[in-house]
Amino acid sequence: MNQIERIVRMEEALDAVLAANRALEAAQAAFRAAEGQAAALDAYYGSPEWLRDLADDEAGRLPADLKRGVLSQDGIWNALADRRELAGE
Repeated sequence: MNQIERIVRMEEALDAVLAANRALEAAQAAFRAAEGQAAALDAYYGSPEWLRDLADDEAGRLPADLKRGVLSQDGIWNALADRRELAGE
């Protein structure tokens, strides 16, 4: 590899590292910004309100077109467990 090729390759490496740094910084900011929502979700999961909402869903008392992923036990559990794991990284 000649000097010009080396400089071009290293310039590409620098651009890639800078882009990755910016992407990680943005992801970290979004993760921190969702802290309050994660805390609210954690408090809701298993609460009397959540249990009532789940029972109403199972009884067919909620609108059919209502998005209800929050009533999935695995969905909430996995999201919060993933968040705890990611926080440790």
